[in-house]
Amino acid sequence: MKEEYREQYRKFGLNVVYYRKGLRITQLQLAELLDIQRSHISAIELGNVGVSFDLIFKMCEVFNIKPKELFDFRD
Repeated sequence: MKEEYREQYRKFGLNVVYYRKGLRITQLQLAELLDIQRSHISAIELGNVGVSFDLIFKMCEVFNIKPKELFDFRD
């Protein structure tokens, strides 16, 4: 990950946290729904890793949102 994009990764991760908590599920429960490890969810939420389009689309199905909503960064 390029350092210049670190803030965008962090904001994306915060949006994942927001939608996960809106469903009232844990990181482990989300990981199971997405078929990934809980540690990967943690890394995403902290903004430490990038996410594939496949995973973004799957997250949107779970959260029942459009992909653009994951990228709607609030100040």
